[in-house]
Amino acid sequence: MSDEMEGKHGVQSLEIGMSILRAMVKGQRSMMLKDIAAAADMPASKAHRYLVSLIRAGLVGQDPLTSRYDLGPFALNIGLVAIDRLDRVRLGLAAIAELRDKINETTALAVWGDTGPVIVRWERPRRPITVNVVTGTALDPLTSASGRVFSAWLPKETVGRLIERRLKGPDLPPELQTRAEVEAMLAQVRADGYASVSGYHLVPGVEALAAPVFNFKNEITIAMLVVGVKGMFDMDPAGPVVGPLKEAAAELSVRLGYTGDR
Repeated sequence: MSDEMEGKHGVQSLEIGMSILRAMVKGQRSMMLKDIAAAADMPASKAHRYLVSLIRAGLVGQDPLTSRYDLGPFALNIGLVAIDRLDRVRLGLAAIAELRDKINETTALAVWGDTGPVIVRWERPRRPITVNVVTGTALDPLTSASGRVFSAWLPKETVGRLIERRLKGPDLPPELQTRAEVEAMLAQVRADGYASVSGYHLVPGVEALAAPVFNFKNEITIAMLVVGVKGMFDMDPAGPVVGPLKEAAAELSVRLGYTGDR
């Protein structure tokens, strides 16, 4: 067969192997040979030959105790790499737009920079009085809602020195003057699953909520924010903003491959 014809027709054996992998994915569990063959619509002897090759390639594994087949380490690695290459900001932009439509408040995304969170996207609500958020704005790691979320879930080696430097600087509120007070605040953020800042002392009149978004490595990758005007913004944990924010962050985490095991 010429190269041109082979390019048009593809490689049949590869397509057959992929049909077996699709059957295993749809099965959503480890499977016996007869079940894989039935799902792939082929004789068990033929399915077995392909499974042997797929095992050698690392795409399939077999439990020696049960003889059941499941996806192998290379197949799992392909999935993880694909998830990692998803545009987290693109997915996040859709998420904050949906959240904005649900709660009619300013929503935003922040990623971790060298000295703290940085706003990368935001969505304006449909109301006459709003808080404008500037893309590229760097936020404080201890006194902003997104900064508290990142400081609560990032590894200590990532934020420890930054927190120490911040404690030696000016403009910290009275309740955050010592490392013990900071750690207590971050522990509360982790317990609540979100951070809140009311009357942000560096930007008077602004209130903000932030929730963490995790990736397939179960690491925080984005902070999702809701920002409002003090006195016009519901900060109640049982109110109409906190719940939808946490739900939106959790849904985005799942889309980025988060399994919930930290």
